[in-house]
Amino acid sequence: MTTAVTDGWTMTRRNMTHVVRAPEELILYFSLPIMFVLVFGYVFGSGMQVPGGGNYREFLLPGVFVMTMLYGLGATATGVALDLNRGVVDRFRSMPMARSALLAGRSAADLIRALLEMSTLLVCGLLVGWQWRDGVGRALLAVGLLLLLRVAITWAGIYLALLVRNPDTVGVIVFPAAFPLTALSNVFVAPELMPRWIGAVAEWNPLSATVAAIRHLFGNPGLGGDSWPAENAILLAVLWPVVLIAVFAPLAVRRYRRLSR
Repeated sequence: MTTAVTDGWTMTRRNMTHVVRAPEELILYFSLPIMFVLVFGYVFGSGMQVPGGGNYREFLLPGVFVMTMLYGLGATATGVALDLNRGVVDRFRSMPMARSALLAGRSAADLIRALLEMSTLLVCGLLVGWQWRDGVGRALLAVGLLLLLRVAITWAGIYLALLVRNPDTVGVIVFPAAFPLTALSNVFVAPELMPRWIGAVAEWNPLSATVAAIRHLFGNPGLGGDSWPAENAILLAVLWPVVLIAVFAPLAVRRYRRLSR
């Protein structure tokens, strides 16, 4: 266990060093959510409706936080695919190190990266008028739900990279896969304002559960609807990531063990 923790931390530091030495990646992944805040919050915001009334930017920011967690999938999957493509993974597997260190280090580094992203986005949110209204404790719980979702997305990204292995192909897959999840959710528009069948799909979207839960915990506008997902958003915000981790983590570990076969 000590070796696994030590080796895992070594791999975490290695992955974080890559982030520091390639800051353009951080700029790229930060620019998209900031652009959405500016475009939807300021350009289209005056025409958007918020159930129950309220400031649209406060409605939007929790969705942008979740969207940022989702688009971290691209960085994770591309990083793992690059290591596979360059033979780095094979070299690590030949070294006297814990077999779990590579995947654990990637997951831990992605979680640290998510903390950095969230810190920056919280500051940006405060600058555009967003704020949490129900105390620090509930705000920290909301951040915890965001990080739980990011862990689930990280394992999905690791599995995708191990399955595809080509970084160019991974890059082509990620955006078409992530965009429908974002569009068919409550990130930009409340489900009760959508056509009935689309709203039903949006309410059961894993992203929608986390968005609705953190809107509630932050005290932001946008809560509405009497459906089961709307009334149990916090429960779903825990269950969906746990289910995703239970599915993708074993698949990723199994795929990783079969790389040499």
